[in-house]
Parts: sequence; C-alpha cells; structure tokens
Amino acid sequence: MAVIFSLSIVITIFQKQVPLGSKVALVRIEGPIFESKTAVNEIKGYLKDKSIKAIVIRVDSPGGGVVAAQEIFTEVRRASAEKKVVISMGALAASGGYYISAPATQILANPGTITGSIGVIMEVPNIKGLMDKLGIKSEVIKSGKHKDLASVFRGIGIEERAILQGVMDDVHEQFINAVSEGRKIPVSKVKDFADGRVFSGRQALKLGLVDELGDLEAAIKKAALLAGIEGEPEVVSKKEKSIFHELLNGSIADVVWKRMPRTEMKYLYQF
Repeated sequence: MAVIFSLSIVITIFQKQVPLGSKVALVRIEGPIFESKTAVNEIKGYLKDKSIKAIVIRVDSPGGGVVAAQEIFTEVRRASAEKKVVISMGALAASGGYYISAPATQILANPGTITGSIGVIMEVPNIKGLMDKLGIKSEVIKSGKHKDLASVFRGIGIEERAILQGVMDDVHEQFINAVSEGRKIPVSKVKDFADGRVFSGRQALKLGLVDELGDLEAAIKKAALLAGIEGEPEVVSKKEKSIFHELLNGSIADVVWKRMPRTEMKYLYQF
C-alpha cells in the first residue's frame, strides 16, 4: 500500500510539473529541399498525436524544388488550422525555405537570419560549345516542336525562352499568392519586394514577413504560450537520419537521385 501511495504522489507531482498533453513537437527542416515526404509525414504524425499541443518547425534552408516546397507548405497550412505552428528561422530561411514558413501561426527569426528571396530560378546547362569541340553531335527524334525544350545540347531559342519565362512567371505568382495568403499581406505589397532580394531577420520584421525576433528557445516558449501550456513544455522530436542510415535502408541509386542536381524550377536562394 505504501509503495502504491508513494507512486501516486510521484505521478501527481509529475503531472503538475508536466501536465499530460503539454508537449511541443520540434520538426527540423535543414538543408536544400528536394523531397517533401519526410517533413510531411512527421508533421502529419504530430497532428494526429493528441498529446502534442503545438509544433515548432526549425527552418534552416535555402529552399529547393518548387513542388517539394509546395507540398510542405500545404501540410504546414493544414497543421496551422488545427494546432499552433511556430516557425523558428535559423541562419538561412530563404526562397523555398520562406515559402514553407509562410502559412505558420507565427514566424520567429534571428536578427541576422537571411530570409526572403521570393522568386523562382531555373538553370539549364549548355554544353553545345564543348560538344562541337569534341566533334560530338546529338541526334534528336521528337514528336513535337518543343519536346526537347531546354536541352543541354543546344542553346535556348527566343520562342523557347518565352515559353519557359511564361511558366516561371506563373510559378512566381504562385509564390507571391502563398506569401500574401499566409502573412495576410496584400498581393500588391508583396510584389514590391518579391524580386528575389533577401532580407535580414530585422528587415523582414518591418515588412511583416516575420512576427518577432527570437531564437529556437523563444520559438518553443511562444508555441507553448499560444497553445495555453502552463509551465515548461516537454519538447519531443525525431532523431535525424544520416546519409549512412539511408544507404543501409534504401538503394544507393535512390540516395544519389535525391541529392543530385537536376534541371528543374526551384524556389532556391543561391549565394
């Protein structure tokens, strides 16, 4: 009886210190964003967990692929509709790194965080000169006039450039609308600075791109406050998987494919 009574006291004290359902989840999105599955699944898991009252997403990324960023953006927006989601920006949260942050409940950045870079970029290597020097010619058989659009074996013509520019402009507009929606800033105002330029965290605060200045610890405290958690919240996070773990649990081809540079449209800040 004495043991049961003592255990009951311990549980009561623990619950007062860390009440059940007083957890804050920490999700880390670091490095270039070229796949969304990991982040999306992690956020979804925390969204289903009733003991998680708020989610902090640590973003330290220059961005990456357009579609990957859009898929994470969608999941962050979905999560924000059900729980408090706070972004903590590290050294760099630019382009796609900012895109995925926009729909959060609140965004905190360090004063020196590099952010912004609202724009799209696409780089197409042109090795025609090298091929000519080596005497190598590429023979192309295609079903349509523009089927080999943006081929690395020749330059981009005027008509082709116009087609690609049209696509880029549309994807850029999607970025602008996402920022406008997430940050409640008029589209016309976003367009004033959505030309690819970057900002410090302090400059971003003045523009309304972030809500407060603060580090990761401040973001966790803010998330707990917004979620109505009393006392010190329990912070839970998944252990980061290394490239060696990926090699052991998947094919080398898959790992290389995820990391190799590709000709695609990117929400990517380059420096």
